Amino acid sequence: MLRQNIRIGKIMGIPVGLDYSWFFIFAILTWMLAVSYFPVEFKGWSTGLYWAMGAATSLMLFVSVLLHELGHSFVALQFKLPVRSITLFLFGGVAQIAREPRSAWAEFWIAIAGPVVSFALGGLFYLLEPLVTFNEPLLALVKYLSYINLVLAIFNLVPGFPLDGGRVFRAIVWGITHDIRKATRIAATVGRVFAFIFIYLGAVQIFNGNIGNGLWIIFIGWFLDNAASAQVQQQEIRAALAGHKVAEAMNPNFAVVPADMSIADVMTHHVLGEGRRTVMVMQNDLPVGMLTLHHLKKVPRESWSEKMVSDVMILTAKFKTVTSEMELWNALEAMDRDGVNQLPVLDGSKLAGLLSRDDLISYLRSMNTPNAT
Repeated sequence: MLRQNIRIGKIMGIPVGLDYSWFFIFAILTWMLAVSYFPVEFKGWSTGLYWAMGAATSLMLFVSVLLHELGHSFVALQFKLPVRSITLFLFGGVAQIAREPRSAWAEFWIAIAGPVVSFALGGLFYLLEPLVTFNEPLLALVKYLSYINLVLAIFNLVPGFPLDGGRVFRAIVWGITHDIRKATRIAATVGRVFAFIFIYLGAVQIFNGNIGNGLWIIFIGWFLDNAASAQVQQQEIRAALAGHKVAEAMNPNFAVVPADMSIADVMTHHVLGEGRRTVMVMQNDLPVGMLTLHHLKKVPRESWSEKMVSDVMILTAKFKTVTSEMELWNALEAMDRDGVNQLPVLDGSKLAGLLSRDDLISYLRSMNTPNAT
């Protein structure tokens, strides 16, 4: 798989990364601050100072966003919910929490934690303003961070799911109805209404001549609409898979190869010949490794005859497995968590089959057909 972000470290044991889009928004924000905001608010600086303060302010803004996401993460950890990662990207940041909260109470506190942190940061920077008046660039930094953190907090409290405010709203509806599916649908509908409001306001901005601002607001509305729809789809898939086991969707017909087979034979007989995307490596009826199409593609074609399966395979100890009795939704979460498209199904030491995303899609389709049993 291609890496979608650059790992920059860990905080509270949570991996923190930068999505590639972060560099784009960092550059744009630095440019806007250096050529528009600071020259208007603080006159008489040198060009170099405007650009230096633009970069420093952009960096501190994303530190604020990181603290916002850490607020969500800290509370999630208190509710025993693992946090996979925190990623800073085009729209700010996102904390990847491994699963949905088990209660509306947990959902409420996890969702509200981020805006609370942003309000606290806004207040802190506001209180610092009188203390840094002796240094105009430092005052400029503190004033902007006070303003932008308050804006971040207020924007996130808009009840447009999946913004924090939308999640707070869903938690309240969930607490009243005791039905997370119904709460998700209601919150997503409200979220889409706000998304269309953003799109309308963006169009008005464009007609008034503010093309840049208008396009940005429309883009935010489009993003919210798609995110709300995706959340509903995820909830419907979870509901559809509830109570169903891996054994119902897995493929028991899997290809087996020995460790000493050449990559050329694997490609000829199994990948090109049978259309396999995954083959299992067995020894004495026990799985010792796995080969995926992703790893096979890394082998140069001229090396197919020389390379053996044992040179390329993923060892058993390094890949995740599921059991045939595991809930299908939990298996799908495991795929998402580990960034894989297939999981071997092991019952004890016996290989029972393979479960792939394609298998899950086919199973969901079969459940929706009139003749499905």
